[in-house]
Amino acid sequence: MESEFLEFILAIVIIIVAAKLGGYISTRFNQPSVLGELLAGLALGPTLIDMLHNWTLFFHHADTLEELLAIMAELGVILLMLLAGLELHLPDLLNAGKVSALSGVMGVLLPLGLGAGAAVLFGASGQEALFMGLTLAATSVSISAQTLMELNVLRSRVGLALLGAAVFDDILVILVLSIAFVLVGESAGGLSGVLLTILNMVLYLGLASAIGIWVLPWLARQIDRLPISKGTLAFVLVVCLLFAYAAEIFGGMAAITGAFLAGLFLGRTHIREQIEEGISSLAYAFFVPIFFVDIGLAVNLRAISGNAWWFAAIFTIIAIISKIGGSGLGARIAGFTNREAFQLGIGMVSRGEVGLIVASFALSAGLISQQNFSIAVFMVIMATLVTPPMLRAAFARRPEATKSTKPSPR
Repeated sequence: MESEFLEFILAIVIIIVAAKLGGYISTRFNQPSVLGELLAGLALGPTLIDMLHNWTLFFHHADTLEELLAIMAELGVILLMLLAGLELHLPDLLNAGKVSALSGVMGVLLPLGLGAGAAVLFGASGQEALFMGLTLAATSVSISAQTLMELNVLRSRVGLALLGAAVFDDILVILVLSIAFVLVGESAGGLSGVLLTILNMVLYLGLASAIGIWVLPWLARQIDRLPISKGTLAFVLVVCLLFAYAAEIFGGMAAITGAFLAGLFLGRTHIREQIEEGISSLAYAFFVPIFFVDIGLAVNLRAISGNAWWFAAIFTIIAIISKIGGSGLGARIAGFTNREAFQLGIGMVSRGEVGLIVASFALSAGLISQQNFSIAVFMVIMATLVTPPMLRAAFARRPEATKSTKPSPR
């Protein structure tokens, strides 16, 4: 156990150094630091170096290290979404409800349909095509949120609508995933299971909102008065983790949705600035770099070979275009300008951990092949990589009114 612990420490050191170096190089090329951190993960992972498996002089327990790093990465994305929630004002997010709903729904339906159709054309069964399409439907807004925070536009009209759309996206994807399992006979609950999933979502969102609006502000005031070392930050971490836990266990949604809601409600309290300062230091110095690098460590893009590359390329292009088109069209219908709709659509392109979760569920249930799983992972990585530079380009000549005065968290 001691040797595994020492190997884990060394892996963390290498990952953080590589992430920060990659982020620095990326900013030198006028790109978001997150892009460099993602590329650092690809370089350290099986796509290029395969650090954990090839550096046998230092690492003898690769499987254990991968599990530990995956846990650390999950904590990183949870803290990242907590910070994204803290950046927002609840009334502003509610005002973006119409555009968020339309963008979120259309940003699921169009990728789902086009992705499933492409899979069928390349020989996938109807069942497999359905779940391949679902990997396109899922959006991971954490990387877009980080980029928008770096650009100081998370509080702009586009940023608010983007995060709201991601919430609708998450709820709809989980619902469609539940229905899909019912249709292929994998759900023991049948129609009642689907209805129970919807009920759990509604109950969780209602209870979380009630606690966030009426209980958390009072609790924050009481905790802040106690003579406990860093008691307020400890309280925030407990709330964030409990919201994340409850979202997945009781609400049937992704844990990152619960973390985002925790940040949204804690942002209404008088300790908001104190929370943001403390959590930012912890997250960006340690957990968030591990999350971005772990994306690259978890996949092997060299597993795709032969004619599968054609499907991978087309599938990835569809993933990008369908999100921009679907979410952008929803925003345009809701009254956004063409430029704003295009910016929001780009922000929804990244799949990140959500797409990987959907693909992993389907693979473990035997609903997609190993090769198509690798193609789905390739799509997730490419969509994640192209989102930050595309967002930066889309906001390159934004009007001054869309800028936030909030300094970058890094």
